[in-house]
Amino acid sequence: MVHKMNIVVLCAGTSTEREVSIVSGSKVCEALIQKGHNARVLDIYFGTYKSDKNKDNFFDGKYDLDKETELISSFTKEIPDMMKKGKDFFGENVIDICKSSDVVFMALHGQNGEDGKVQASFDLLGIKYTGSGYLGSAMAMDKGVAKQVFVAENVPTPKGVVINKSENDYYGKVQNADIDFPCVVKPCCGGSSIGVYIPNTKEEFDKDIELAFGYENQVLVEEYIKGREFSVGVIEGKALPIIEIIPLKGFYDYENKYKPGATNDVCPAQISENVTELMQREAEHAAMVLKLENYSRIDFLMDENENIYCLEANTLPGMTPTSLLPQEAKVLGIDYPDLCEMLINKSINK
Repeated sequence: MVHKMNIVVLCAGTSTEREVSIVSGSKVCEALIQKGHNARVLDIYFGTYKSDKNKDNFFDGKYDLDKETELISSFTKEIPDMMKKGKDFFGENVIDICKSSDVVFMALHGQNGEDGKVQASFDLLGIKYTGSGYLGSAMAMDKGVAKQVFVAENVPTPKGVVINKSENDYYGKVQNADIDFPCVVKPCCGGSSIGVYIPNTKEEFDKDIELAFGYENQVLVEEYIKGREFSVGVIEGKALPIIEIIPLKGFYDYENKYKPGATNDVCPAQISENVTELMQREAEHAAMVLKLENYSRIDFLMDENENIYCLEANTLPGMTPTSLLPQEAKVLGIDYPDLCEMLINKSINK
């Protein structure tokens, strides 16, 4: 083991994935404590609000992780009111505590966490953190931008078109892009499959696109690929074993992602050696063209003719008990605490 470090596990925030982030954060923190580190979870939006900790004693004394996680979860209901009042994004003492730590483990998911803004702030402040830098994070988070990069760099991907809320003829733009029904409608910067719809008719499309615009003002419409779902972790440019995700019902939506037992995850995936090699190569390719450092997770679909399609990249993959990256690492004999420590060591050295 490397020397004992003071580690901030940064989680929660204001995105639609706040609760998932809290679970990721508490599990990572538990694993790092198990490895002998002085790790503490911290809500990026609330910081030490209502806590007996401040920037000077944050890493001191005995630590009750369950109690701290419960406190962070209890703040969720206060967010709409705080945002209305114009509260700063960085919570009480967050910057000072992160600056005083050896490294920050980014357990954030979704907007204002996975989109490069926090990473850019930390770069300016000289704070070390896990995961990709601000540019790769921003490009991967915006599915419209990632799609453009994939097309330009010949990463196989479904046909897609970005639609802005201010445009007039949404359906006409989809027709011009040669996309038929069923198609996939999703917010450009959402995560965890929140706000994803699969309309089969013009009427359903009109309704679904308005629902997607309820999340943000830019929506990506893609051709629907019927097939099997896969994910490939990439650590420092090298693909991990492929995992196949088989939802017991529907597609890999928010509930299927986080409800234990809602999917069968098969790793290594039961696919031919040729397809395995191709998918791993394209995962590494996608991570490279999006400038993703340290670690990421690339999602794929494969149709019945074994054509593969890269859907998107996750720059801060989930680290919950049912998450995919830890399952893939396990196949290589890397257990969960070792994986958490490994990601930190690789980040410190980048």
